[in-house]
Amino acid sequence: MDSHSSAEETNTEELDVDAILAEIGFNPDVSVLTRRQAEVLTLRERGYQQSRIAAALGTSRANVSSVESSARENVDKARNTVAFAEALTAPVQISIAAGTDLYDVPKKVYDACDAEGVKVTRTAPELMKAVADAAGDAVRGREVKQWLLVGVTSDGTIQVRRSGGREHNHLKMNTYHESDTTSS
Repeated sequence: MDSHSSAEETNTEELDVDAILAEIGFNPDVSVLTRRQAEVLTLRERGYQQSRIAAALGTSRANVSSVESSARENVDKARNTVAFAEALTAPVQISIAAGTDLYDVPKKVYDACDAEGVKVTRTAPELMKAVADAAGDAVRGREVKQWLLVGVTSDGTIQVRRSGGREHNHLKMNTYHESDTTSS
């Protein structure tokens, strides 16, 4: 059978979305995704085109596109919520003011971790890189441009939250685990 026949067979096969969702353990009672969002994301991640999904689900390609976009936003929100919840329980939290030299951040982190008995396994340059990467444009060169909150969990995960403006109520969270920068 040539590849054209195989692709055509895939286009005409019946998609058993219920079986696929059951196989991966989707439970709508505990998910932030609607069933339709889970269907669309699952099929997209398995390589199906939006037009094929639309035909299988009895809807339009535009609707599939909209559902996929909403699903991906919900997944991002869920990730941010988990990161926020983890930050609440981080035993070490260090406030870094705007205008701070990035080279001063490791000492602040090491001192706070020492006081709490949390081991940091990163060198100062690794720690500066992790903070700068997580902070994005809140750090330019060596200068911290926006207020940051650096959290360190008991397992060494570095979490960086930054304010969206002058106030601290609109925060972005980026999490870096030890494995993100540690080479084996």
